[in-house]
Amino acid sequence: MKNHTFDQLFEKWHLKSIKLNIKFASMEFAPKDVDREAAWELYVELLTRITTQSLPFSYGDEKTALDSVYSIFPITREILKRKGRQCTEFSKVAIPVLNQVVRPFTAKWHKLSLNNAFGDVEKCKEFREELKNLQTLLKYYTSMLSEIAEVEDLSGFENLA
Repeated sequence: MKNHTFDQLFEKWHLKSIKLNIKFASMEFAPKDVDREAAWELYVELLTRITTQSLPFSYGDEKTALDSVYSIFPITREILKRKGRQCTEFSKVAIPVLNQVVRPFTAKWHKLSLNNAFGDVEKCKEFREELKNLQTLLKYYTSMLSEIAEVEDLSGFENLA
């Protein structure tokens, strides 16, 4: 993996909207084996969930999709705790993505779902549109994780077009 600063890494993977402390952003991203292992584990999780897979309107349901997106939080936490303190580079990537990309989506839709938003067809359409936007960012993130893990990126493997 080519040496990058954190800022360059996020920019390369179209995650420029993530705000980083200026000192942190200019630090070199230097993953160790434990970071690559953690990236692989999360890569597999993201690649096999609704976070990166399409959800046509005639399939699935919004609550299950929201729960799947939310599950990335406990999965990431578990990876970080299990990999330990040496997993710093992965944590410096994963935590901003969770807090700045995934959390706004889950926070908004969790509250709306509690107020029966998924009983409203228009809200379901809005959810799916916002999910598509989130999926775009999470596909970039998944590709970033494959690079960190030093594995082939299979995120476009099923695109038959």
